[in-house]
Amino acid sequence: MNERRRNAVASLLFSAGPSGGRRPVPPEWRSAWRELVAAARRTVTDGLVVGTSGNLSVRLGDTVLVTPSGVPYDRLGPRDLLAVDLEGRVVAGRLKPTSELPLHLAVYRETEASAVVHTHAARATAVSTLVDELPPIHYMAAAMGGPIRVAAYATYGSDELADAALTALADRSACLLCNHGTLVYGRDLRQAMDHTAQLEWMCEVWLAASSVPGLRPTLLTEAQLAEVADRLRTYGNQR
Repeated sequence: MNERRRNAVASLLFSAGPSGGRRPVPPEWRSAWRELVAAARRTVTDGLVVGTSGNLSVRLGDTVLVTPSGVPYDRLGPRDLLAVDLEGRVVAGRLKPTSELPLHLAVYRETEASAVVHTHAARATAVSTLVDELPPIHYMAAAMGGPIRVAAYATYGSDELADAALTALADRSACLLCNHGTLVYGRDLRQAMDHTAQLEWMCEVWLAASSVPGLRPTLLTEAQLAEVADRLRTYGNQR
């Protein structure tokens, strides 16, 4: 077998987890993994995570591709593809999944999410320590279902945190995690990333506006948010 053919064959294989062995990698898995790693690196360059904090995942049928625990995103490559089933069992890869895997799986089990992004964004984390709900400072809250709630604090990686997040996510696609960060899901990774950035921006706007001495920021009403939510259904170029 020549070198070119050997490389082509190798690119179609991945580790099958603790049991060892090899299995074919569906092309869509390889493509989704590349997008996931690129998005993970963006969370660092955009200042949404520090070090190895935060984690991302995408769902492909009954399989979830997820970032590993404690590995800097700039070190991840094609051979590090990591996949689990909806029960959290590793079905592909040698690395250990993120400690927040229960959080991701809970979202996939209870929603129609195709992607989940969790960050330790600084401003959002600061807001999570001040209020029970991010005040409706901007209409983009409507894109995530309404005012963004703060999930009760629970230890990272715990089932209690997953339960608290699901409570805060009721009829929403985003929430803040008290003293922790953000959790956002979307119909795809692009939407989840975009809404994560929007959420951090809204937190920044509220912190800035509420810090002006003697003044209080104007907030939107439920009716105003509902009107925006209606308009967003036909916003942009619909696919």
